[in-house]
Amino acid sequence: MSVGPSQRDFAEHVEAVQRVRRDYAALPPDAPVRLAKPTSNLFRFRDASAAPRLDVSAFSSVLSVDPVERVAEVGGMTTYEDLVAATLPHGLMPLVVPQLRTITLGGAVTGLGIESSSFRNGLPHESVQEMEILTGGGETVVARRDNEYRDLFHGFPNSYGTLGYSLRLRIDLEPVKPYVHLRHLRFGSADEAMDAFSRICAAGEHGGEAVDFVDGVAFGPDELYLTLAAFTDSAPWTSDYAGNDIYYRSIPRYAGTGPGDYLTVEDYLWRWDTDWFWCSRAFGVQHPAVRRLWPRSLKRSDVYRRLVALDRRTDFSRLLAHYRGRPQQEPLIQDIEVGVERGAEFLEFFHAEIGMSPVWMCPLRLREKPAAGTEGHVWPLYPLEQDRLYVNFGFWGLVPMRPGQRRAHHNRLVEEEVSRLGGHKSLYSDAFYSEDEFWGLYNGEDYRRLKDAYDPDGRLLDLYAKCVGNR
Repeated sequence: MSVGPSQRDFAEHVEAVQRVRRDYAALPPDAPVRLAKPTSNLFRFRDASAAPRLDVSAFSSVLSVDPVERVAEVGGMTTYEDLVAATLPHGLMPLVVPQLRTITLGGAVTGLGIESSSFRNGLPHESVQEMEILTGGGETVVARRDNEYRDLFHGFPNSYGTLGYSLRLRIDLEPVKPYVHLRHLRFGSADEAMDAFSRICAAGEHGGEAVDFVDGVAFGPDELYLTLAAFTDSAPWTSDYAGNDIYYRSIPRYAGTGPGDYLTVEDYLWRWDTDWFWCSRAFGVQHPAVRRLWPRSLKRSDVYRRLVALDRRTDFSRLLAHYRGRPQQEPLIQDIEVGVERGAEFLEFFHAEIGMSPVWMCPLRLREKPAAGTEGHVWPLYPLEQDRLYVNFGFWGLVPMRPGQRRAHHNRLVEEEVSRLGGHKSLYSDAFYSEDEFWGLYNGEDYRRLKDAYDPDGRLLDLYAKCVGNR
């Protein structure tokens, strides 16, 4: 049983912190700071740079798991895949496990994350007890919600590495059972689906059965599914979606029939990763002949993401479409949130103006309440309202362009509609806001105070330059 970092592990971590501070100070002051990381889940593809990179590989492991206190001490660059592998043997998991294996703990906190437990557990940063952060000013601080660095603790989410980098996190865990039972419910309209989200998330049960996880898929305006899942001690069978079968295609098949579907808890957590939701179809991996030959070990989101990055570098797909006389296509890779009461409006707009399907749907409600006597948003850089159910809509693909359309036509349509509906969009992908519009949405006033306090010399890019300027 592991109950804390060993003396040796702690000493090695302290040494690594001292080393990374020295390395950070030695970087050229006029060069952009980039991390030496083997994987990325961002979809802002930047030009290659010859600038030296900051080696943070020492912070990519699980330091300890305490099954009694249900907490883990984790390096900021540790992937959820590695963390889950360390916690499941103790019958535990993080409160929110983002869908993709190679998302890191630090990435999910500074860049936000979500999954089907978010209707009860909020966002990943809400289960963090403390963060050790290398600030833009080159200092290391331990930020907690109740210490002298509480402004950084609450302002770190959605800062995307522009205030600093997390080196260690202490996070809460929750107990699991060996299996997950899935029920898929079909709805004929977005209004019906949004009403069901509201009822089920408020009650935490449906049809007399507990619900631990909720998400859904819209295949079209009149074909929407909500997936309700719950832990269970036993299963009559388990499905395998890392083999020849494909998870999202199973949803209509199991909807409303028989006992539903069963997965091991590990396979449930990574059910979307195997086919990158449905995006593996772009690489032919869903064709039966290709799927039989494609190794299980390569059915992973990080493999597909590297293929996309290669295509972006070579411009292969754009040139191929040009020579075939096909219209150019605009990448539309986004996640947005709107209140559940506006969800049907967003889907109506999306089907009419964008026409992409499927669309992922995931409800969330903030877990943390404001401290007594305080006002404003708990997490100021991504200002969601407490006690309000939101729905995240995720859509990832290419949309045909017509002659004369403005740059980023479809992306701007989405941004404008989300703003009209009082929502927000995640910043892991391309954004096209004007500067005034951006800072109005992401609380520029609080951000500037944090930037002045923790990166006073502007060593790191600011949030607009990084997320919109793509620098």
